[in-house]
Amino acid sequence: MPAFLRSQMRNIAPFVTLIALLVFFGVASPSFATLDNAANILTQISVAGVMAVGLTFVILCAEIDLSVAAIANATGIVVAYFTQQENYVNIANVPLPGIVAIVLALLACAFLGLVNAVGLTVIGIPSFIMTLAMMQIGAGICALLVRGQIAYAVPDFVAKMGAGSIGPIPWIVVVLAVFLLAGHVVLTYTRFGRYVYMTGGNREAAEYSGVNVKLVLGAVMVISGVCSGVAGMLGVAHFGSAQQNEFDGYLLDAIAAVVVGGTSLFGGRGGIGNTIIGLLILGVLNNGLDHVEIDSFLKILIRGLILLVALIINVYVQAVRESEQSN
Repeated sequence: MPAFLRSQMRNIAPFVTLIALLVFFGVASPSFATLDNAANILTQISVAGVMAVGLTFVILCAEIDLSVAAIANATGIVVAYFTQQENYVNIANVPLPGIVAIVLALLACAFLGLVNAVGLTVIGIPSFIMTLAMMQIGAGICALLVRGQIAYAVPDFVAKMGAGSIGPIPWIVVVLAVFLLAGHVVLTYTRFGRYVYMTGGNREAAEYSGVNVKLVLGAVMVISGVCSGVAGMLGVAHFGSAQQNEFDGYLLDAIAAVVVGGTSLFGGRGGIGNTIIGLLILGVLNNGLDHVEIDSFLKILIRGLILLVALIINVYVQAVRESEQSN
């Protein structure tokens, strides 16, 4: 295989996979290839997509954030906790004006991201361990606030963004598009974006170049926390409830979207474009398997196999890159 194709396999393979899935499900199920179903797919990937934007920054720095789903869940519960609930909701919450509830929820997710940042950059805890601890902290916050109960009401603005639409387009899809665009612009056209790639590509060289690596690492952890928090608020509004463990399944989806799309787990390669492809692959796969009425347990296996293939490609391309650099 030519060296160029080997080096670009991380970008080519996800795109080919997406095309193959679209063709297969389009032929296998007439109901799949419709505009209404395309809108369904975009809606279904929106919550995980907003999380994946923040994770893209983290993984580009060769770090990981396992707390995204827990922070999303905690933030969704926080915004509901500070919203007036119906009398039948058995939660001793603190009702506040909608804008105050939203601000407090955003501050909460930013603070949790900041705790991750401090643990990683100041204390020196590896991101895997730090965010694993934060996953438990987030779950504890959820349990403490709702105590096994379910809240339903959220501020009107959050409800509109999560469950409303502008014409035929759901607002949640618009929010996803805004986050993807903002993430792409930051990573592609700003100095901070260049620092993210430099930090992930060669941390030691970035430090010698004058990059404040710890500040960059701390910033991406906060960005990941805020993206997760926004995803949590949108998800609570979209699903119509705030409860414990509501977003647990989204951790794998968000990580898989970034990795399957071709962003390198070793840092410095990839970006929002890759994440978009990864999101579409997962969205098309999940939706398409429902249309062909495949066994739900087999669906989980197929998703795992696709993630495994993406990881193998990731490692292979990294090995090729290191071999070429040594030569």
